[in-house]
Amino acid sequence: MFEREHKLPQISEKREKSIPLVLAALILAPLFRLFFKVVPTGMENLPKSGAYILVSNHTSYADPLAMAYFIYVKLKRAPHFLAKESLFRLPVVGSWLPHLGQVPIYRQGRSNQDSLAAAKAYLKAGHTIIMFPEGTLTRDPELWPMRGRTGAIRLAIESGVPVYPVAHHGVEKVLPRYSKKFLPSPFKKVFIQVGKQIDLSDYKPTDPPQKMAQATELVMQSITEELIKLRPGTPPEKRWDPKESGQTSYGNYRKKQK
Repeated sequence: MFEREHKLPQISEKREKSIPLVLAALILAPLFRLFFKVVPTGMENLPKSGAYILVSNHTSYADPLAMAYFIYVKLKRAPHFLAKESLFRLPVVGSWLPHLGQVPIYRQGRSNQDSLAAAKAYLKAGHTIIMFPEGTLTRDPELWPMRGRTGAIRLAIESGVPVYPVAHHGVEKVLPRYSKKFLPSPFKKVFIQVGKQIDLSDYKPTDPPQKMAQATELVMQSITEELIKLRPGTPPEKRWDPKESGQTSYGNYRKKQK
């Protein structure tokens, strides 16, 4: 069954922050500040302007809120996400997402060619994009980054723009993984650590799947190394892979296992 098509965002090379985005931020930024306090480090590793891709770990449905706040308020940039298509079907909110610069990604049923073209157009216009290479919330029992998906990394390599790891820790205390218990507090800190540019110069878009998998693991390891700086514990020697554990690739695997 094919997913419905959604309107793709209009991209401007002159204005990174669209008028709808600025208006939405006037309302949402103060609201998000009541949910958590973002504490970033390593921002000096990022260019002051120009296109780049941020890759991050994924532990909570609230991750995009924290990252959007970080990018818009702290970096003074427009946050663009490759967001799952189902969000664009939500009443009211879904119809506004394209106007806010978000790009729908379809998990099954139809091609993402147009969506990926839109993402590349944003980068060509000098914007920045944030991606969660795991493709869904991590299944690792201790919330360490699990295996990444090659599609996101292939986009980064095809675009040829700098890629930076951005680890975060603390969002899961505001909205735990797969939980409906939203626990906001302006005193809860979300720590964000920006790493140095990931060297992907040894990889090219025509590389076979095996080498693209190596590039993906390099990205996931870079994110993990930044996350180590933020939280206690030691990451597992072997990265969690849902397939090896009999889990679904997407969605709330706990519900699907019942």
